[in-house]
Amino acid sequence: MKILIDTNILISAMLYPGSIPAKAMRHAADNYDLVLCDHNIAEFRRVARDKFSRIQPDIDQFLTELSYELIFTPETPLKNMSDRKDEPILNAAIIAEVDVIISGDKHFLSLDMERPIVLTAASYLDTEMAGG
Repeated sequence: MKILIDTNILISAMLYPGSIPAKAMRHAADNYDLVLCDHNIAEFRRVARDKFSRIQPDIDQFLTELSYELIFTPETPLKNMSDRKDEPILNAAIIAEVDVIISGDKHFLSLDMERPIVLTAASYLDTEMAGG
């Protein structure tokens, strides 16, 4: 199974290593094929620089220690969202045939799609602990 981690989960995991988003990310990385796209890595770096400068020096190490497949964002959108800035991440997930997106973003969570499904970190962990 391929799981894409959204930028807000990356930020939370880095800021709060014991948090539910961090646990969900680690579980996904340890048990499935973790996927990040170039767009959400760039967004991760930008948000860290603009809002959480204390974590910025550690981003490269964080990403190096995380096992993931890097996918590229398509130039042409496949599916539109209410928040245009999230479209590149969704479209990269669709192209890469991702099964699950873990996100806390309301725009992702409001999507009604069969694949990829979108779960919060908590609902992902609940599903996994219940046996999938």
